[in-house]
Amino acid sequence: MIRRVWALAEPICDSEGLELIQVEYQRESAGRILRVWVDKPGGIRLDDCVEVSRQLSDTLDVHLEDIGPYNLEVTSPGPERPLARKYDFDRFKGKRVKIKTFQPLDGRKNFTGVLLGISNDVVSLDIDGQFVAIAYVDISKARLIE
Repeated sequence: MIRRVWALAEPICDSEGLELIQVEYQRESAGRILRVWVDKPGGIRLDDCVEVSRQLSDTLDVHLEDIGPYNLEVTSPGPERPLARKYDFDRFKGKRVKIKTFQPLDGRKNFTGVLLGISNDVVSLDIDGQFVAIAYVDISKARLIE
């Protein structure tokens, strides 16, 4: 589902001069939420989100009839930007990140430290002077933190 939405949203974002950062589809207390993060140099304005939301909503209505009821949110990443693509892990080297893994690694699933980058599909962190390597495929969520 997320891949289908990504494939529909990315051309819309590209045409608006925006970077598609992440797509998330989940159940929340208000129902199902389809959340799309976008960004651009200089930051996102409300008008950017409104335009992508309008275009994407129309596109989803045509191409994803089987999705059922949901609420669409188009939002900026803010200071705790999600890291979704491999190049994000090099792009934000030196920044503090929080990474959650699908399965425990050495008894834990949550890692917070300074991002050292990605090489051969392995993300490296410095956690208080200790080097930690996490396979990219094992990462369920990653984001910048302040």
